[in-house]
Amino acid sequence: MALTTAQLSPWALERWSGFIDYLDEFALGFLYTLGIATCALLLALALGTGFAMLNRHRSFFLRLFSRIYVEVFQNTPLLVHFVFLYYGLAIITDGTIRINTFFTAVICVGLYHGAYIAEVIRSGIESVPKGQTEAALSQGFSQKETMWLIILPQAIRSILPPLTNQVVNLIKNTATVAIISGADVMFTAKNWAYDTSNYVPAFASAALLYFIMCFPIASWGRRIEAGNKKAYHL
Repeated sequence: MALTTAQLSPWALERWSGFIDYLDEFALGFLYTLGIATCALLLALALGTGFAMLNRHRSFFLRLFSRIYVEVFQNTPLLVHFVFLYYGLAIITDGTIRINTFFTAVICVGLYHGAYIAEVIRSGIESVPKGQTEAALSQGFSQKETMWLIILPQAIRSILPPLTNQVVNLIKNTATVAIISGADVMFTAKNWAYDTSNYVPAFASAALLYFIMCFPIASWGRRIEAGNKKAYHL
């Protein structure tokens, strides 16, 4: 008597063979996820750099504005931002403003990780000895020139390792778009699992695709960190 799909072991070959038939959908989900991650990262880098600079501004109100942004996004769930922007905004505006799933993910993930990247950049800047700033100013550099030509190039070394961690987290957090039916890797895995009951192959395949995206970046970050340790010990 042949076993039904529900009776098959989660590790049965029949369950995994269906992945080949669904490969096109996973490829599209993979590209969709990469698109979100790339655009969200560009937004997060721009916001993170901008708010890190505001945090060092002479104006108290600009520093306060930077602090509020960082604290709000670091202390609220990303899921809440998705729900508010995708559903709440449409309700508040009576359907006048609707943002599609792709741009909702880019905005929410970009804003969320921009706050963390701002802290990474701020910490990197503060790791540069203050004497570097004083020396540059004494040589006639302006505050802006000192920051962009003297401080940031030195801070990059300490910024890159934690920044790569943020990039990895950003890629993984794009999976949140699945709750608003964004056609990413996780949503594709859910669809295949619900249609066929192949839950283990579906989500194992999704995990593998995220691993393919994240592992090279994480490895690069570890190499940079190891290089930094060697340089500091010389």
